[in-house]
Amino acid sequence: MAPTKGRASDIADPEQPALETSRDIFFRGGFEVLQPSRSGHRSGSDALLLAASLPDNASGHLVDLGSGAGVAGLAAAVANPLLDVTLVELDPLMAGLATESLALPANRMLHGRIKVLQADVTLSGEKREAAGLANNRFDHVIMNPPYNHVGQRVSPDQLRSLAHSMGEGGLDPWLRTAAAILKPGGMIHLIWRTERLGDVIAGCQGRFGGLTILPLHSRSGDTASRVIIRAIRGSKAPLAIASGIVLHDENDKATPLADAALNGKARLPFPA
Repeated sequence: MAPTKGRASDIADPEQPALETSRDIFFRGGFEVLQPSRSGHRSGSDALLLAASLPDNASGHLVDLGSGAGVAGLAAAVANPLLDVTLVELDPLMAGLATESLALPANRMLHGRIKVLQADVTLSGEKREAAGLANNRFDHVIMNPPYNHVGQRVSPDQLRSLAHSMGEGGLDPWLRTAAAILKPGGMIHLIWRTERLGDVIAGCQGRFGGLTILPLHSRSGDTASRVIIRAIRGSKAPLAIASGIVLHDENDKATPLADAALNGKARLPFPA
């Protein structure tokens, strides 16, 4: 089924042009998400791989920081029936799309398990708690933070620029929030670019341990341009590097493991 175009009428600023959207299908019909069709950030494989990095039968309460339209959080909820999910997004248009997606008939099985919170992930202390992100509340954090940094070239599209651009504080405020809102022993998963891996390792100091790095190779023989990192709040376990996975075969088709992970049928091979 092809994506269906529409507009985010309930959340659009009446003085701004309508936001054109598409209704995108994931998990081969398992759930649907409204996303911008011409501007802004559209989630895809990174969000689905992030959801597939969770342990089997994850349960409790998960928060998706910087959730965008909510693809990763919804994928996590569909694949883990015992998981409740909070989607945290700063941009009101994207948060509005996530809210509209929850009302789609295809997502009726998620009713009561997902909520959307419009909030700034980089807030700290009392301001963060007042925004709805209480300390020691969540069992799991997932996040796909912006990968552009101050000084880098960014898109002229305002929505896309906001989604892809990290503030002057860099990654550290995101990891600070994750550490504060996770329960002791809670788990964080984030997808990140390999060349900035040092940012993650530095930001985890004194907050997380047991870091496990899973390289993502586009094709066999390619260097890994992205990694998924798992870490545990308060752990003293040493850093480890897992066997990487290959996403595409020689015909540019998804490998069996990647295809299963992208459709909610398998988990990424993090060591136990």
